[in-house]
Amino acid sequence: MSVRLMDRLRGATSTDREESPFQRIKRELHAEVVATLDPKLLESTPRVDLEVQIRTLLGDVIHDRAMPLSREEQVRVVEDVIDEILGFGPIERLLHDNAVSDILINGPDTVYVERAGKLEKADVHFRDDRHLLHVIDRIVSAVGRRIDEASPMVDARLPDGSRFNAIIPPLAIDGPSVSIRRFGVNPIRREDLVRLGSIPDPLMSLLEGCVKAKLNILVSGGTGSGKTTILNVLSGFIPHDERIVSIEDAAELRLQQPHVVRLETRPPNLEGLGEVTTRDLVRNSLRMRPDRILVGEIRGVEAIDMLQAMNTGHEGSISTIHANSPRHALGRLETMVGLGMGNIPGPAIREMIAEAIDLVIQVARLSDGHRRITSITELAGMEGNVISTQEVFHFKQRTVEANGAVRGCFEATGIRPAFTTRLQAHGIEIPGNILSFHAEV
Repeated sequence: MSVRLMDRLRGATSTDREESPFQRIKRELHAEVVATLDPKLLESTPRVDLEVQIRTLLGDVIHDRAMPLSREEQVRVVEDVIDEILGFGPIERLLHDNAVSDILINGPDTVYVERAGKLEKADVHFRDDRHLLHVIDRIVSAVGRRIDEASPMVDARLPDGSRFNAIIPPLAIDGPSVSIRRFGVNPIRREDLVRLGSIPDPLMSLLEGCVKAKLNILVSGGTGSGKTTILNVLSGFIPHDERIVSIEDAAELRLQQPHVVRLETRPPNLEGLGEVTTRDLVRNSLRMRPDRILVGEIRGVEAIDMLQAMNTGHEGSISTIHANSPRHALGRLETMVGLGMGNIPGPAIREMIAEAIDLVIQVARLSDGHRRITSITELAGMEGNVISTQEVFHFKQRTVEANGAVRGCFEATGIRPAFTTRLQAHGIEIPGNILSFHAEV
């Protein structure tokens, strides 16, 4: 039997703090079940069958020992023990809660979740740091990774596609810290964005036309603002007869087209070898005859290769970038390109960006937790040594109501974008009143 499987069975049964009677009973039941189960059976038996076996075993033990548990406590202790043995311990039920979009663990006693864009403290606790470390190790080992003092950080993708990040001492001073960015069971689609007020339907139709007309698009926003969600929705507008190559650190995109190649970066091993970066994958994708390239996020020198791809026949490519505004996004992009092309002057880099990017979509998470597209900005070429931009649509916040809801409006700036000619050339109709669009939210 492997060491990891033995650890998984035993769990973190010791504790450094005083236990409640309920916790003591749960720990004793856990230890008894572990001693009874055959480890080889765990490796070969489906989880559904194991759950039935463990429930029966726990029910018999509780009945035979006449344990002082109410009916509600019996149900809870059975579920907790099953989660400890077969799942990810105290956070297992959070991973199955469709309303939870983020799980943030700041030590054994502090667990926060995000629901509807708002953080709230969860009634979830670990016994101690050792228990939390055990759950972290179980999660990372399930995806073929490891975490220890020699390698105290890990970034991985869970089986359901959720992004998992953990950092432990000595880097995390106050104890292990975990961040899980979850995926919804059903991916958000165009109609969901419109229903949630992220963008009005006419503007969504315009963005659909931009994708079909093969405009190169950069989605900009802060952490948790919904960049990947927008990228996912935009990718759904790509025609099904085109070949798509997607490149991500942790595969999140759910592309519906039949001709898709999904690529994922790889971190170095313990010897520091075997790393495959986003830039490596972007370069390789150019040899794969893609019609479009989707990069989950540009954050380094891969910006050079992405811009070159956009400028050399891979029109309609889309990526995201961390930035607080379209202008800031372009500045960050210039900095990234400059890091990999130090011998190229700034004006030449800006000209490369202006030729490659057609549209910047800015997204933001507002104070009420709602994620909205706050700006659609077109790049209009160069004016001297500066990239010329013109904002076509924006969201203007007016006030915040007593209940915290943000009120404002989506409106056109009145500027006719140059890309309308391109949309018309592709047979895409543009509503006549789109340039005077106004919608209160």
